[in-house]
Amino acid sequence: MSTAKAVTATTAPRLLGAADVLRAMPMASAVEALRRALRGGLDPESDPPRTVVPVAYGQLLLMPAHQRRYAGVKIATVAPANPAAGRPRIQGQYLLLDAPTLTPLALLDGGALTTVRTAAVSALAADHLAEPGAGHLVLFGTGPQARGHLDALRAVRPLDRVTVVGRTPGRTAEFIEAARRDTGLDDTGLDIGPGEPADVAGADLVACCTTARAPLFDGALLPPHATVIAVGSHEPDAREVDPATVRRSTVVVESRAAAVREAGDLIPELADGSIGRDSLVPLADLVNGTVAVDGRRPRLFKSVGMAWEDLVVASAVHEAISEGDGK
Repeated sequence: MSTAKAVTATTAPRLLGAADVLRAMPMASAVEALRRALRGGLDPESDPPRTVVPVAYGQLLLMPAHQRRYAGVKIATVAPANPAAGRPRIQGQYLLLDAPTLTPLALLDGGALTTVRTAAVSALAADHLAEPGAGHLVLFGTGPQARGHLDALRAVRPLDRVTVVGRTPGRTAEFIEAARRDTGLDDTGLDIGPGEPADVAGADLVACCTTARAPLFDGALLPPHATVIAVGSHEPDAREVDPATVRRSTVVVESRAAAVREAGDLIPELADGSIGRDSLVPLADLVNGTVAVDGRRPRLFKSVGMAWEDLVVASAVHEAISEGDGK
């Protein structure tokens, strides 16, 4: 995060909608903002725990964070029944504050921010884990996170084939058509089409971007060079990947403390001792080059989503727009 002038007067916070967030923060820029933050000494282990409040139709989430220059808090809602009614499953707002004065600076669309920062964190991990020539992505999911991950992973690896595994053939076909139309994939030579879970046997990258509460594929099928990204859950009783994937892989997490609290993909194996807490590789160590990854076994990045990620990307959005306005 760059150093900016201190806020000297109280003004109304800038209102930034989804289009503003997406326009100000291309995926490659978000990846680099996160990389700079971790290389600059940001410690994810110090992040305050997420507050989750169950309500009648879902959950309320509160995610505060603070650093030297900025502070902020995301208030998000998770309503599982919303997609059937044509509404987003995750909604919310992010309030960005000037840290020295706690003056509100901007109010950002929380859904767009979440989509960008989640995919960007995954891409940052993949940039340090995946084979340099990784070309085949098997993508589980057809929602906003699946789309965000397609864009993000293309920013860090030379993908030439994407296999989309969706819940229904119709929704999968719609996702593929929208991706082709909106990003001009046909003009890039990228082959994108539907597939099955068993297609992970030929994958270089696997991205799990679903709301599934049970494993999506058989981890025994993964080739040794594959990298798996699992982002679909922050709940201890839900998992997208199976025990075989976890036990075969080098496991990277945003923070050990958050993983032990929230990563349902890992908690059973941590509890029975088949993997150890100390064997979990923190993302910051990976980015800072203090650990080496074994290229002879699969790599798994399990993300639960953390408040520091929202703060880094929200502040980068604010600075990009402020610089564009000449402020």
